[in-house]
Amino acid sequence: MQNRQVFEGTVGMLDDDSIAGAVAKIRQNDAAGREQILAAVCWAAFACPQAITPIFDALAKAWLGAEKGLVPAMAAEPDNLPSAPLESSFWQAFWSVIDQKNFDAISITAAVAGLGGAVHSSMLALSEAAAAQHPGASAAKTRPVPGHTDLKALATTPKNSLGYTLHQMVVDNGYDLEVLDRDAIQLSELPPALRYLNVRILQMHDVWHLAAGYSTSGSHEIAISAFQLAQFGHNYSAMFLAVVLMKSHVGTPRSFTLLLQLILEAWRHGRQVPAMMEIEWEAEWQHSIEDIRKRYDIKPYRSVLPANMLEVFGGGSWWQRLRLGWQLSRLLKQLKSGQNPYYA
Repeated sequence: MQNRQVFEGTVGMLDDDSIAGAVAKIRQNDAAGREQILAAVCWAAFACPQAITPIFDALAKAWLGAEKGLVPAMAAEPDNLPSAPLESSFWQAFWSVIDQKNFDAISITAAVAGLGGAVHSSMLALSEAAAAQHPGASAAKTRPVPGHTDLKALATTPKNSLGYTLHQMVVDNGYDLEVLDRDAIQLSELPPALRYLNVRILQMHDVWHLAAGYSTSGSHEIAISAFQLAQFGHNYSAMFLAVVLMKSHVGTPRSFTLLLQLILEAWRHGRQVPAMMEIEWEAEWQHSIEDIRKRYDIKPYRSVLPANMLEVFGGGSWWQRLRLGWQLSRLLKQLKSGQNPYYA
């Protein structure tokens, strides 16, 4: 990577043409293209939450191709978007996270949450305004913060239902029903839109896994962060994806292209699926996942990448790793040529 201070000075908004140019460089294994994209992604995540949708929409268009029927990202001129300063204390915290080793699911959650406390104090108001304006987050304006889900009640639902499937998923895997304790992380201290959205996202994260077709594999956990970002403008998800992409660029640059594919497939999926936040999920416990998908027009996530690729490379047999490596090498050739198999 180039000098980190030089990179910090490039962080900011990119227009669609600049993003398309950076994507072309990425296809040629040019580190400069990766850093241009990272500069924009970091800007959206840590300084300008209203830039999230235009930046990721432009990225998806350049990488996956144009998609008909998507609502334009925004009417405002990107240059006029309000932003927070990125101070030296933030960058010290950011690079400390990037340099951290042994980055498992628990440590990355804690590290990204810590970065949320390192951004400028003005980011809270900017994030609240962006959340309140996001088209997938209108429920936050009219509904009270939901109570806790009753795990025992889920066990009494029909065996083919969403409620029963969720119960089994949580119990069999030893998950926490709401991922994190909302009181322990003081969500009640957030302003109204962020409070509602963050509570509901923690509460319904596993429901969205099931309804939207994301497995619990490592790669799909990354993907569902992009889905949530598209659906609700979830600022934690933006920070998480910025960290994951930067760590790939610094530590495993060969995987950056695959990671970008994974994230942008899920981003586009989130932009296509009707707002999940608007659904009264507690009224759906008795119904099957197939019925829910049909009634709300929820098409399940699909990817050109194997869902278990991180697990195979992390602990699969020699033959499994060899076969997956050959499969991914073929896919990389297609992606670098601009022939994206996403629409094949």
